[in-house]
Amino acid sequence: MTNRQFFTQLCTQEHPRFVGVLEALPKDNLDYRPHPKSRSAQELVAHLIGHELDLVELLATGNINHRNQVPFTSMDEAVGIYKKARKDVETKLPAVQDSDWDAPGKFLVNGNLVLEMPRQGLAWMLMLDAIHHRGQLSTYLRPMGGKVPSIYGPSGDTAMGG
Repeated sequence: MTNRQFFTQLCTQEHPRFVGVLEALPKDNLDYRPHPKSRSAQELVAHLIGHELDLVELLATGNINHRNQVPFTSMDEAVGIYKKARKDVETKLPAVQDSDWDAPGKFLVNGNLVLEMPRQGLAWMLMLDAIHHRGQLSTYLRPMGGKVPSIYGPSGDTAMGG
């Protein structure tokens, strides 16, 4: 299995886990943050959407103009943007040649070059950071009044009798 094939497999496996956490968020409490220095639930969702759109751009162009926060007006809209971006990833990723996957890519913030590395490194960075932020968001669910979905196995809210 190539690096790109493994990345594709991971994207496929992780997608329902992301959607499960996004759909579990109580829609009326997105301003929740556990500490003043923490991002709010809305900010984390906007950041996760940004990572998906960044990945689409990376696959299409080889570069990322980082979207730190993607605005949305409702969780239904947020989930819709996320799912559409994921479909775009699923379309573009198989078409990427291994030579392009290994080619240099740029990570820009506000037009400034922050990082240059092989595109596969940028893709992995986005995926691993998104998994990290999904974990943050999953810890917000119960304090927000929601239930934690199964992510890598049953949660206390999804286990039988939970």
